[in-house]
Amino acid sequence: MFSRKFLIGKIHRATVTGADVDYMGSITVDPVLLEKSGILPLEEVEVWDVTNGERLSTYTLPGEPDSGQVMLNGAAARRVHVGDKIIICAYGTFDGDALGSHVARVVIPDERNRVSRTFAYRVDLGTRQFDLTED
Repeated sequence: MFSRKFLIGKIHRATVTGADVDYMGSITVDPVLLEKSGILPLEEVEVWDVTNGERLSTYTLPGEPDSGQVMLNGAAARRVHVGDKIIICAYGTFDGDALGSHVARVVIPDERNRVSRTFAYRVDLGTRQFDLTED
C-alpha cells in the first residue's frame, strides 16, 4: 500500500494585508476564504509569494470574518511584504490503492480579499479524467 498527495484547497492570488514578525507563527486568513477553499484552521499550507518568488509552509489561523485579512506571522513575516500576491495551498494524503474521485476547491479573491470567483478541480483518479467546474 502507498499514499499519494493531492491538492485539497487553494486561495489563488490573495493580497498580503499584514506581516507581524513578533507573532508566534502561522498565516492568519479571513475565515470566509478558508471556508470557501476547504482549508481548515490549523491545517498545514504551502504559501507561494507570486511577487517575490518566496515559498514557505506554515499553518492557518482564522482571522476576523469578512475582514479580507491575509497576514503572515512569525518568521514567515520576513519573507513577504504588504501588498504581495500569494497563493495558499493545502494538500491531503490519500490511499493510493483506493483511487476514486477527488475534488479540490479553488477561491480567487479580489483586490480586497473578498471572494470574487470559486470553482472546483475534479478528477476521477481511476480514469484520470479531469475537469474544472465553475460554481
